[in-house]
Amino acid sequence: MRLLVVEDDDRAAAYLARGLTESGHIVDRAGDGELGLALALEGIYDALIVDRRLPALDGLTLIRRLRERDTITPILVLSAIGDMADRVEGMRAGSDDYLAKPYAFAELLARLEALARRADRARGSSVLRVGDLEVDIRSRRASRGGKEIPLQHRELLLLVHLMRHAGQVVTRSMLLETAWNYDFEPRGNIIDMHVHRLRQKVDHGFGYALIHTVPGAGYMIREPSGAGITPGTVGRPEP
Repeated sequence: MRLLVVEDDDRAAAYLARGLTESGHIVDRAGDGELGLALALEGIYDALIVDRRLPALDGLTLIRRLRERDTITPILVLSAIGDMADRVEGMRAGSDDYLAKPYAFAELLARLEALARRADRARGSSVLRVGDLEVDIRSRRASRGGKEIPLQHRELLLLVHLMRHAGQVVTRSMLLETAWNYDFEPRGNIIDMHVHRLRQKVDHGFGYALIHTVPGAGYMIREPSGAGITPGTVGRPEP
C-alpha cells in the first residue's frame, strides 16, 4: 500500500514510517495538517494515518474536509487523546478507526490491513483482471493464463496501477508516484527499466502483449482489440 502519515512529532513519524516501510509499504509523511490535506486530496493513497494534534490544521478538521471530497480512502486516527468520548468524536468526524498512543505496531499494521480490505470491498473487488492476466491485491499474487507470475514489490505496485487504469494512458510521473515516495530522487530511466522487467514477466512467452508503450506519453495495459478489459471486477470479461 501507499500510505500517508500525518504526524508532527519527528521521532514518532520516523518510527512509524520505518516500520511501515520494512513491512513492504510506500510511505509519505506530512508534518502539519494543511500539507497532509493537500497530499491526501491527490487521491494516490491507499490509507491515511492521522494524528489529532497537528499544527496549521488539526487532525479532525483535516478528516472532515477530506471527507467532503473522498468518502472511500481509509483513515486511521493515531492519537494520545484516547478516551471513549475522543474516539467517538474521531469516528464521527469521518475516520474509519481510532488507535490510542502508546500502541503496538503489530496491532496498527493489522488494523491498516483490515481497513484496506474494507476499502477493496467498497471499490468492488480486490481482484483485477485484464484478459487472462489477474492480480489479487489482497494476497499480492499475479497470474496469467493460470500461471503464477513472481513479482517484486515495486513491480506489483506498478502493475496494479496500470490495471486500475486499463485502457488509459498512464504517465511515467504517475507510475513514479505509485511506487516511490516523495523523498525519492529518480535517476535516469528508472520507470522504463522497471516496466521493461515487468513486461518480461507479464508478456514474454504468452500469445500477445498486454503492456504497451504510448510514445511521448507513457504506458497502457490493454488487449490488442481493446475488448475484455475489466478493471476492478470479479467476473470474467465479456467476450
